[in-house]
Amino acid sequence: MSELKLRKLMEHTQRLREQLELPRIKVSEAGQTLIAYVKSTKDALLPSVWGPVDKKDDPFQAQGGGCCSVI
Repeated sequence: MSELKLRKLMEHTQRLREQLELPRIKVSEAGQTLIAYVKSTKDALLPSVWGPVDKKDDPFQAQGGGCCSVI
């Protein structure tokens, strides 16, 4: 039973070491990056903020024939 506990503790320790090695950034830097992305990326669902979106740039506009086919 003690070998099983030791093995589980060793595996858990290894996972913690792997997490410790993950690259990290400061919250303030992540927040600034997110704000910059939101300000620079147009959202087709917010025409009141960005203005009307061209049909070619609207990902929610039906592409192609303009009508749905039911099979």
